[in-house]
Amino acid sequence: RSTLFPYTTLFRSSIRSLLFDFYGELLTEHQKRIFEEVVFEDCSLAEVAEEHGISRQGVHDMIRRTTKALERYEEKLGLVRKFLFLKERVGEIMVLTDDERIRQLSKEILEEL
Repeated sequence: RSTLFPYTTLFRSSIRSLLFDFYGELLTEHQKRIFEEVVFEDCSLAEVAEEHGISRQGVHDMIRRTTKALERYEEKLGLVRKFLFLKERVGEIMVLTDDERIRQLSKEILEEL
C-alpha cells in the first residue's frame, strides 16, 4: 500500500489508476503501453513480454519503475492528494447544507473533478 495516501482507504490499484490518470502523460510511450497492458488490461507478464520482445523480469521491472516514477511525481506535485481532498470536502459541504443551490453547486463541482 502506498504511503503517499495515509488518510485514504483506496486500494493500491485505485491509487495507481489515479496516479496514471494524473501523470501518465509524463511517461514514455513504452512505459505507458506496458503499464496499461499489465495494470488495466490485466495481461500477464508473459503475454506482455512476448508482445514486446522482452523478458518477464523486464516487464516486472518496468511496472515497478513506472509505479515509482508516478509516485515521485505525486510526491513533488501532490495533484492526486489535492484532488482527493477537494472531492472529500465538497462532498461534506453537500451533506451538511440544506440550501438546494449550494447542493447543486457542490454536485457540479464534484462532476467536474
